[in-house]
Amino acid sequence: MKTSSLPSLLLLLLSLSSNFLKVALSEDGGGLFCSAPSVFKSETASSSSSKPRYWKVTNPTLSPSHLQDLPGFTRSVYKRDHALITPESHVFSPLPEWTNTLGAYLITPAMGSHFVMYLAKMQENSKSGLPPNDVERFLFVVQGSATLINASGADHQLTVDSYAYLAPNFKHSLECDASATLAVFERRYSPLENHVTEQIVGSTDQQPLLETPGEVFELRKLLPPSLPYDFNIHIMDFQPGEFLNVKEVHYNQHGLLLLEGQGIYRLADSWYPVQSGDAIWMAPFVPQWYAALGKTRSRYLLYKDVNRNPL
Repeated sequence: MKTSSLPSLLLLLLSLSSNFLKVALSEDGGGLFCSAPSVFKSETASSSSSKPRYWKVTNPTLSPSHLQDLPGFTRSVYKRDHALITPESHVFSPLPEWTNTLGAYLITPAMGSHFVMYLAKMQENSKSGLPPNDVERFLFVVQGSATLINASGADHQLTVDSYAYLAPNFKHSLECDASATLAVFERRYSPLENHVTEQIVGSTDQQPLLETPGEVFELRKLLPPSLPYDFNIHIMDFQPGEFLNVKEVHYNQHGLLLLEGQGIYRLADSWYPVQSGDAIWMAPFVPQWYAALGKTRSRYLLYKDVNRNPL
């Protein structure tokens, strides 16, 4: 390379670095460290209140405006101990055993996880299939509504923020007349002698806020903490500017779907700008930390394995 071309190269690198800083640090004209134009559409309290809850999960910003014409752009990252899967790289295809339903697998054992997490987009006259034998299932409604029916004919109407836990080998179906989007977690059940799980149907607002010593975020647990259950699902809320005080490193795995808001997630030695619709897989012992940015609440749905000896 000619010496005379070095200044031009340095200017290009500085320009690119500036753009990526805008992605990470700017929201709507007021960056964290400097003023910069918005790269994501502003999500103020007034604008978000006129849209359905979790609207951004099913209508995500696929890429910042100044990068929309850049071929091959994605924020998705896959590494040995974590992955960030962002909406512009979701691939939907017909879900096996389901009718009129498209699915995008976001986390699978091919990554290194012991569970799967996927989005299921149910369309008109759609119906779920059953998971494989000895596999438990958790459903969370992000958009629309569907009817859960068990083998005895009992039914439950599931709307946005509703959820259901289905025990392994529990006969059930989920039916939808219009449309619905679900976040689904499945894993092969790890049994304990003399302990069994049961069907659970509920909604986030029905669950009490729990104590979080040393932390400022709000926490709800959607499943009982009792021994029969080998995982739990948490709802965690952060107000703008709030962050995890503990920089966590633990044996548990996580699967996360950001339902509202935006922020910065540290995974291992990388720092990622994240927003509604992003999914994250965290392997055991990967350093992890989150801070909420922007002007609205951050809320995420979090899978965590519990109540089992890691041996």
